Amino acid sequence: MLSTGLPQGAVPKLERPGPLRDRVYEALLELITTRALQPGQHLVESELAGHLGVSRQPVREALQRLNTEGWVDLRPAQGAFVHEPTEEEADQLLTVRTLLEAEAARLAAANANSAGIAALEALCAEGEKAVEADDVDGAVAMNARFHAKIMELAGNAVLAELAAQVDRRVRWYYTPVARRRGHQSWIEHRELIAAVSDRDEQRATQLMREHTEHTRRSYHARSRS
Repeated sequence: MLSTGLPQGAVPKLERPGPLRDRVYEALLELITTRALQPGQHLVESELAGHLGVSRQPVREALQRLNTEGWVDLRPAQGAFVHEPTEEEADQLLTVRTLLEAEAARLAAANANSAGIAALEALCAEGEKAVEADDVDGAVAMNARFHAKIMELAGNAVLAELAAQVDRRVRWYYTPVARRRGHQSWIEHRELIAAVSDRDEQRATQLMREHTEHTRRSYHARSRS
């Protein structure tokens, strides 16, 4: 149940302005993405409404939207549950992510300037601090920001739009393996920054492909550890 499964302080504040149903949707999606609401967890409308300080109607609308997008399963006579992704679902998405991110790394190596490289180094330093502090949520957030910066430096709006469509699910899959990946993930980020700084498109592509493949393998290995 939600009341026993939601970590203290995990409920995000509803941002204003904007339609209430959209703000409730964003709040619930963030809780799912960060795994404050775990895959398979029962979602009770009244409890969610109480936590978010809203009526049940916008919660019901948000759950229906989340169901349409594959984040929530609505089961007849049982209610709403956080979707439990299959290994195949995760594999397909993380494979697509590798294709997008490898091309972004190549373009970043071709286009990045000194300011962009400095921004990558700053993000990497923050991520390393999060790992040192065993701050999994912080590490996941900084990982997402690092990869988003690579995508920004690539300078391809269509590629960025495609990546944005999978970004939330990448975070969802990365969270349970963030501690396992730990320092190694940020060592790989440092190597990638060096390739981008050297304008070595081929090496940047190779490193990003290997980096994202490591994450994919770690995700599949989590259930066997």
